[in-house]
Amino acid sequence: MLSFGVALTNVATALIYLLPGYVLKKWGKIRAEHLKSFSMLLVYGCTPFMTADAFLKLDHEQNYLGRMALFFLVTLVAQGLFMLITAGVFRKKQEEDRYRMLTIASVMGNVGFFGLPIIRALMPGNPEAAVYSVVFSASMNVFVFSVGVFNLTRDRKFISLKAAICNPAVLSFIAGLILYLTRADSWLPQAVKNATSVLGTITTPFCMMILGVRLATMQIKDIFGHPFNYLIALSKLILFPLFSYLLVVFLPLDPVFKASVLVLSSTPSATNILNLAEMHGCNQRLTADCVLLSTLICIITIPLLTLLV
Repeated sequence: MLSFGVALTNVATALIYLLPGYVLKKWGKIRAEHLKSFSMLLVYGCTPFMTADAFLKLDHEQNYLGRMALFFLVTLVAQGLFMLITAGVFRKKQEEDRYRMLTIASVMGNVGFFGLPIIRALMPGNPEAAVYSVVFSASMNVFVFSVGVFNLTRDRKFISLKAAICNPAVLSFIAGLILYLTRADSWLPQAVKNATSVLGTITTPFCMMILGVRLATMQIKDIFGHPFNYLIALSKLILFPLFSYLLVVFLPLDPVFKASVLVLSSTPSATNILNLAEMHGCNQRLTADCVLLSTLICIITIPLLTLLV
C-alpha cells in the first residue's frame, strides 16, 4: 500500500530543511539564544494553523468522528502502555535524567511537524490520514505537557488534568474539530483558507530549520558518540512503532488507519520535548541529542517500516 520510494524521498526532503538553520548558525547570522523565541513561535504560533488546515481539507461526505475518536484512544493507550513498560524495565534507574528521557522520548514523536507531510505524501487520496496526524499530536501532547514536563523538571505540579488539556496541541485540535463540525470550509473566506494553508505548510520547514540551528551548536561526536542515545533512537524508531502496529494490525480496521498508526509512531522524537526543555531550561543537551539523532536516523527506519503495510 505504501511506497518505499515516496517515504524515502519525503523524509530526505524534510532533512534538507535542516540546512538553512545549520548554515546560518555556522555563518553567525543566528545565535543560540534565539532558539527559545523560535520554539515559542513554533509551538504557539504555527501549531494552530497546521491543525486547522488539516481539518479544513477533510471531506464532509464521510463521518470521520468515530475513527478520530478511536485513533485518539489507540494512540493514547499505545503511548501510555509503552511508557509504563519502559519505566518498569528501568524502574531502579528513574532517578537518572537519561532514563527518564528514555521513557518519554521513546514514545513522544514528531507526529505533527514531521509526520503530517510524510503521511500526506504517502496517502494523497486519503485526507483523513492528515487528520490522524493532528489527532496523534493531541493524544501525545496530553502526555508531553504533563508527564513529559514532569520528567524534565521533576515538578509534580505538571501532573494535572489542566496541564494535559490546556496546551497548544490539544486546544488547537478542539478548535479544528469545531471548524470541521461547523463546515468552516464552506463559509470561511478563501483568503483566510489560503493563509491558513500557507501557515500550516511552513511549520515543517520552520521546525527543521530550528533543528538545524541546534545541530550547528553541537559537536557531531556528542550526538553520535554516546551509546545510550542509540538506545533511545532504537526504542523510538523501531520498538515503539512495532508495538503500536501490533496493537491494531489484527483488528478489523481499515488499511489507512493501520498504516497511519505505524507511520506516525515511527517519527523521530518530538521537537516539542526539546522546545519545552529550552523553555524550562532543563536537560537541553540530552534532549537535543535524542531528537537530533533520531531525526537523522529516521531516513533509514521510516522507509523500511513502510514495507510492512
